[in-house]
Amino acid sequence: MEGGSCIRVSGNLLYLDVKALPGASRSQVLGLGAGRLRVKVAAAPQDGKANQELCTYLAKLLNCPRKAVSLCSGEKSRLKTLRLPLSAKEKLEALLQEQWTLPAQGP
Repeated sequence: MEGGSCIRVSGNLLYLDVKALPGASRSQVLGLGAGRLRVKVAAAPQDGKANQELCTYLAKLLNCPRKAVSLCSGEKSRLKTLRLPLSAKEKLEALLQEQWTLPAQGP
């Protein structure tokens, strides 16, 4: 499963479509919606802090180096595309499968 098309593979990279919800008390995955992984981000959307926290959080969650997770598009938008290493695919698919089986929460 490709997570409702929120992930794409190109060469040795994954591209993940995310809807970021900045300003949360803690970072957490909320579920899938409109073809994007919805993620609460524990940082304000100022000076790139929310983007940095989003990348750091997903790197930890997917057990990959922080420098391997980067923003491709959506620097100043809630709708973002992230670039991840292909090695994160199995863990990401497991996360997406888990999100499909849980009811969606939050905004």
